[in-house]
Amino acid sequence: MIGETPQKIVPISIKITCSHRRIDAFIQILKSLADVGYTLTPNFYKFEEYGVPQARHRILIVGIRNDLASQGIKFHVPAPTTPNPDDYVTAGEALTNPPIPADTFNNELTRHKASTIKMLSYIPEGGNAWSHQIPESLRLNVKGARLSNIYKRLDRNKPSYTVTGSGGGGTHMYHWKESRALTNRERARLQTFPDNYHFIGGKESVRKQTGMAIPPAGMRHILMAAQNFCR
Repeated sequence: MIGETPQKIVPISIKITCSHRRIDAFIQILKSLADVGYTLTPNFYKFEEYGVPQARHRILIVGIRNDLASQGIKFHVPAPTTPNPDDYVTAGEALTNPPIPADTFNNELTRHKASTIKMLSYIPEGGNAWSHQIPESLRLNVKGARLSNIYKRLDRNKPSYTVTGSGGGGTHMYHWKESRALTNRERARLQTFPDNYHFIGGKESVRKQTGMAIPPAGMRHILMAAQNFCR
């Protein structure tokens, strides 16, 4: 909106790590928004507690213009809809109920090397590339830190780990039983996009689009809470 300060700002999704640089950047974002006249409500959301079949943890910021906030208008963080872990939507439920037809848009399979397929066959459900079941001849030769999401299989009885839009080989998320990476449509299911939502672009572009998005099913509760003070 040019020449006018919006009444509210759409939530901004931020992943915070222990990096001092990122924490400093987050503080600067808060300061910049406050300096231009917003009362801010940052909150740490665990999206599996809002019906999303994925352990996705993000800080979202909602801002209300100061003149409105001074009138008593507030943003109230929506209460979790599935706070009990027993009620979490699992990866298995998300990907099989209903089944995804093979010809669904954005459902192309990834081509793997024979050695990758063989290595995956030794990784148990919920396991990763550092599983002790993998024969020495098939193990990755990696020095230094071993990231837990490398060739990590889903656990069908739990929410998936975080869908991301970046990373190289071994970070594409892997099926709990089949020796393959998830398709972009399966990743979109974990992000709660409906099957009739078509992502446009090449396979890697779509992987980034799905991974960088905020899950619509979780975002819905936040936007509904924001909408309440606009009525």
